[in-house]
Amino acid sequence: MRVHELAKELNVHSKDLLEVLHAKNVEVKNHMAALTEEQVSLARSAFKAPATTPAAIPAPVAVPLHDAKAQSKEMPAHTESKPLPEPPKAEVRSAEAPRPPAPLAPPPPAKPAPAPKKTLLVRGPIIVKEFAEQLGLKPNQLIAELMTMNVFASLNERVDLKVAQQLADKHGFVFEHEKKVVEHKPVVKPPEPQVEPAVDREDDLVARPPIVTFMGHVDHGKTSLLDKIRNTHVTQQEDGGITQHIGAYSVKYRDQSITFLDTPGHAAFTAMRARGANLTDIAVIVIAADDGLMPQTREAIQHAKAAGVTIMAAINKIDLRGANVDRVKRQLQQEGLSPEDWGGDLICCPVSAMTGEGIDHLLEMLLLQSEVLELKSNPKRRAQGYVIEARLEAGMGPTANLLVKRGTLHVGDAMVCGAYWGRIKALINDQGIKVRTAGPSAAVKCLGLTDAPEPGEEFVVYSNDRVAKEISEERMAKKRIDTITTAPKRASLEDLLRQSPSQEKLELRVVLKTDVQGSLEAIQQALLGIKSDKVLLKIILASVGNITGNDVLLASASNAIVMGFHVGKEDGVNSMAKREGVEIRLYSIIYELLDNVRDAMTGLLAPITRENVIGHAEIRQRFEISKKGAVAGCMVTQGRVTSRSKIRVKRKDDVLFAGTMLSLKRFQNDASEVREGQECGIRIDGFSDFQEGDTFEFYEVEKISQQL
Repeated sequence: MRVHELAKELNVHSKDLLEVLHAKNVEVKNHMAALTEEQVSLARSAFKAPATTPAAIPAPVAVPLHDAKAQSKEMPAHTESKPLPEPPKAEVRSAEAPRPPAPLAPPPPAKPAPAPKKTLLVRGPIIVKEFAEQLGLKPNQLIAELMTMNVFASLNERVDLKVAQQLADKHGFVFEHEKKVVEHKPVVKPPEPQVEPAVDREDDLVARPPIVTFMGHVDHGKTSLLDKIRNTHVTQQEDGGITQHIGAYSVKYRDQSITFLDTPGHAAFTAMRARGANLTDIAVIVIAADDGLMPQTREAIQHAKAAGVTIMAAINKIDLRGANVDRVKRQLQQEGLSPEDWGGDLICCPVSAMTGEGIDHLLEMLLLQSEVLELKSNPKRRAQGYVIEARLEAGMGPTANLLVKRGTLHVGDAMVCGAYWGRIKALINDQGIKVRTAGPSAAVKCLGLTDAPEPGEEFVVYSNDRVAKEISEERMAKKRIDTITTAPKRASLEDLLRQSPSQEKLELRVVLKTDVQGSLEAIQQALLGIKSDKVLLKIILASVGNITGNDVLLASASNAIVMGFHVGKEDGVNSMAKREGVEIRLYSIIYELLDNVRDAMTGLLAPITRENVIGHAEIRQRFEISKKGAVAGCMVTQGRVTSRSKIRVKRKDDVLFAGTMLSLKRFQNDASEVREGQECGIRIDGFSDFQEGDTFEFYEVEKISQQL
């Protein structure tokens, strides 16, 4: 008898039973461990035996859902009414006041006050054509003015911020950019009394169904296995018997629910994870017993490991004559997944999608694994979750298949999904039945959005339509600006290493592809041999073969780069890499690959800066130049000064300014260096408030590269 079977008999949690056995000095590893008769007797003696005649379990009573929702009304607090102060009475002069006997001399005419400048508010990028309209000019006039400023731009090109400020000031406007007026924009205030706390109370958390994803090689029976579980015929509706979309289904087993995600492969699994949608609790790797592990199976395992989800294995097609379960387990062990009956942690379930053999054991293990994971959610709060898929359907408009992660979704809720919003008109479950609510881990089709969002987008329910609409408008505006101003961010080696300085270690993630297994092992060992206390090198996938789209998706989801050694790229990889912002580097010499990684890791660590004072000078005379400001006539009293030196202006012991020089002259000529005892003229960038007798201190900033 196994631990979980005894726990079910004693009506206790498997963890509680394991603790009791450990207290009794019984060595058991986990809930799947087998117990001897003596150990079973010892455990039974520690718990009270259950009643011999189990009580009849009452059938669940269906409670009708009402359209109206209970709304809590808050009573306004009583406040004391205070009398308002009377406004001060204005003084009234008599209209019949006597005039002065002699006329006074008229006052001198006052100078007319300058007309106040109008404020010119510009949001987003400053485009020549739009900026000309805001200034009240014709586009060709603005282009001509830009040419006088040595700026050559066409109608649809952007103008630099400083240039726009000068033009606005020239035409009598006070220029303000969006960054300066963000605080004055009407923004949604999330921390209102109706907004719920981000952290749920422990008392509100209840157990939720597990979310399970079937992954594996094509034609290994993922959808057929789910079809057998659901007792439907999903495969007959797909083109060629292959799943072409992402579906979500809920299955009841022993009065408990399990939500299944049937994906068209690990590519979609990773594409959704790349958008931040970590939907899956348990990933089931489906392997055909007659084929064993195939290339896509190994990739699926790597994707599941990178996602950090619990992994189980379903060894399918055990009814075929060529099935070899032990061979599949050996192959899994080579991938670092040791089966449980071989002393490891991986639960392996031999099943047959044709005969139904092993299906009950698979479902039981899924529920048991869910119990171990202690999956909980708060059904009382507003719903939050992710989009599984979305489309425009005839007669329905935009529809989105949603998976609720926490809270409860109701018909009539105001929801924001990505950049779109809407009030939920209808919810349809996986059986095509309209429902009023959807709780945690439920998958439903939603009607009522303004447009179809992208798969993997997060949806959140808000208190009312106003809040949801304002948030949607803000996101749409930001999306438009990002489309104009930003290009896809490339995940280059430099970007990956330029991470937050608050992190203890920088991390470089690599997807490695080589031509043969021998090269793969050699490069992998060489890369792992680069030791550093500051940069961590992590290989998330190492395999043989050309670079595929799945490699790019994995690198995009994990913020990694793809390195290839003596391999090529499959069709469409370059366009996908450009779209996902992933860098691909190809090498033909192993030492170039290693040196490239090592040099980049060393060179992109933040360098240590150090100042070296190289000279001092005393201001002997100040020369005023009308257009260019003031020039300091100096005598170099110590060391030397160069035209590239940094400069500090000191008055006694106080530092007045620190910056750079605009020019260094020796008599009338530009000088690159002036030595001690020589005179020179210095003009400082952005500062002219110096006096005779002040001193200049010249220094250079030295950058010292850190070592790995």
